[in-house]
Amino acid sequence: MPFIRITFCVLVFLITANLKAQGLFKKKDSIVTKSLSESWELDSKDKNGTFKLNSYQPFYVMPIHWSNRINDQPQSIGQEPAFEEPIDLQSTEVKFQISFKTKLVQSLLFGKGDLWLGYTQLAHWQVYNKKLSRPFRELNYEPELIFNYPLNFKFLGFQAKMAGFAFNHQSNGKPDPISRSWNRIILHFAMERDNFQIYIKPWFRLDGGSEDDDNPEIEDYIGRAEANVVYRKNGHSLNILLRNSLSFNDNHGSIKFNYMYPIKNNLRGHIQVFSGYGENMIDYNHYQTTVGLGISFVEW
Repeated sequence: MPFIRITFCVLVFLITANLKAQGLFKKKDSIVTKSLSESWELDSKDKNGTFKLNSYQPFYVMPIHWSNRINDQPQSIGQEPAFEEPIDLQSTEVKFQISFKTKLVQSLLFGKGDLWLGYTQLAHWQVYNKKLSRPFRELNYEPELIFNYPLNFKFLGFQAKMAGFAFNHQSNGKPDPISRSWNRIILHFAMERDNFQIYIKPWFRLDGGSEDDDNPEIEDYIGRAEANVVYRKNGHSLNILLRNSLSFNDNHGSIKFNYMYPIKNNLRGHIQVFSGYGENMIDYNHYQTTVGLGISFVEW
């Protein structure tokens, strides 16, 4: 991805976030912004026990999700196209995601660490494509086991709040030649300051390089790490997610921008812009720019 495009998006994000100083974000008392401690029960006062469902990643429905280059002929690196002819897909579809987590074990490792189970499901649905009988183009399933440990120290002007690791499996549940899956160990570190939260997540793949790999070189396209910057104020949320392959020779990755704004109570409008590789598993090596419009349901 061109450096100028990334820089421009980052600047737009920071400038928009800075509107708080001008009072342009009107207050919505019905929406409560959660700190990292409240979201992950880091401090003793925020502990809520085990086996209670909590929000995890964004939970949204986008009735309008448009791609400038829909992947109508999926193909893994070094393999033949999955279909002899391009699929007659429409560039506009429905996209939705559900995500939750629950704590399995509390107070591990010196009485502070927690073990969580997370699950996220992403769907791309060709609901407007009557010709193909409105199929689901892609479904991604992502269970993960997460160990989280609270922190409390200053770092680059922020307050470091947590670190840990996760065993992550992601797949689309389809047979060859359009099967896509991988397993990762994901490290994470999170910090916050005022209305900002920053998450850093590097990872390494566990099952790459085998002869039956159905998505070879996936880490060279989706990436080997991500940085997620979140700004929240009075029910408004601005979020920018950067992923990168961390390769100097042939650098790939993506950028995703989310803006959520209050509508009523906990219901929010949601605008999403994505550009790069790997918006989902079937598109891991497919470059596109997408724009989505919809609604979000919970704080995350």
